[in-house]
Amino acid sequence: MQPTKLSLAVFAAVAALTLAACGEQKKPEPVVAAPPPPPPPPMVVKFGHVGPLTGGIAHLGKDNENGARLAIDEANAKGLKLDGKTVKLELVADDDQEDPKVGTTVAQKLVDAKVAGVVGHLNSGVSIPASAIYNQAGIPMISGSSTNPQLTEQGFKTVFRVVGRDDQQGPAIASYLASEIKPKTAAVIDDATAYGEGLANEVEKTLKAAGVKVLPREKSTNKTADFKAILTKVKGKKPDAIFYGGMDSTGGPLLKQGRELGIKAVFAFGDGACTDKMKELAGDAAEGLLCSQAGLPVQAANKKFLDAYRAKFKIEPILYAPFTYDAANLMIEAMKKANSPEPAKYLPELAKISYDGASGKIEFDEKGDRKDAEMTIFTMKGGKIEPIAVIKSGKTVKFEDFIKAAEPPAAAPADASKAADAGKAGDAPKAAAEPAKAADAAKK
Repeated sequence: MQPTKLSLAVFAAVAALTLAACGEQKKPEPVVAAPPPPPPPPMVVKFGHVGPLTGGIAHLGKDNENGARLAIDEANAKGLKLDGKTVKLELVADDDQEDPKVGTTVAQKLVDAKVAGVVGHLNSGVSIPASAIYNQAGIPMISGSSTNPQLTEQGFKTVFRVVGRDDQQGPAIASYLASEIKPKTAAVIDDATAYGEGLANEVEKTLKAAGVKVLPREKSTNKTADFKAILTKVKGKKPDAIFYGGMDSTGGPLLKQGRELGIKAVFAFGDGACTDKMKELAGDAAEGLLCSQAGLPVQAANKKFLDAYRAKFKIEPILYAPFTYDAANLMIEAMKKANSPEPAKYLPELAKISYDGASGKIEFDEKGDRKDAEMTIFTMKGGKIEPIAVIKSGKTVKFEDFIKAAEPPAAAPADASKAADAGKAGDAPKAAAEPAKAADAAKK
């Protein structure tokens, strides 16, 4: 009897385990929620930038591109949404080789790529023909460096610039020459480009109005390397001042050869030759040159821009990077206001914008020119271009006084203990130049 009972007990136990196991297998599987669908890809909005990236002024073209690229990268890092969609900005940079024919080809290429806006071109002689192509396509362009008046005199509603014009810059450097150097006779040479000739025309006109005798115009090209024939002819007339309308790539050799020929006159230039590269190209002959820029100098750009540019590119900005940075930001800000990257929608916002940028407060007049643009006079000292005066609304202010007027006053601590705490925390007051405030001071 015992073995039978034991066998039955074992059988019952095995059966129970088997039934239990079967019961577990029949339990319904838990319902797992499907993963959410991936977010839609961001809407890509393309910006064009064009300037000379090869040739004698490639350093200036790259400087301009860097300014625009910094603005695009910062906007992407912050995150941008338009009409409820996440936006990724993309910079399409191209080389116009400082050549009008190449410039128009590149302009059409950007139109075909459906860019939403263009920052550029650097040279007036390229910007002017390219602007007609952008205008026909309804694409806004903002130049950060083209100064020839014709650019905005064409009546195009899509064309803007964030620097001054040659009919502002030319009188500024010419008036400074007339009042500070007081030449009796002056020679004017230009490189036969829209920029160089246009600027030289304004300088000549202003010098003559100031009673200075101006010699017959001398012509070169933007590829001239040997100026000795022109300079020998000029030397025989014994001018007290010589103005050259052209870029640093030709202005440097002209200045060097002039000193080698024993010319003692003061040499003056426009913004295209108002760079530290003049020291590299002209050597010791560059010391003491005078030049102008159609805007505030790099040194007066706001600290935020300067720190960001240095951190990103590991170099100092050269000339117009703050202006191309502002140009790109102006388009981005106009898109935000219109809640759209479509040129037809954000263009009206761009035309009426009021924006505090790296180069100060920016507003456009009905032609697309920057209202009340500053002009800066520089000299070469110790191998570096240094600002010496700012001209705004017809008034000249020494650069150091301009900067002092721009610096916000340091806040006085409420009591000594708070001052001590601030010192421990390293809260030293930081004074950054604010060009808009300085401009107001210059008017007064």
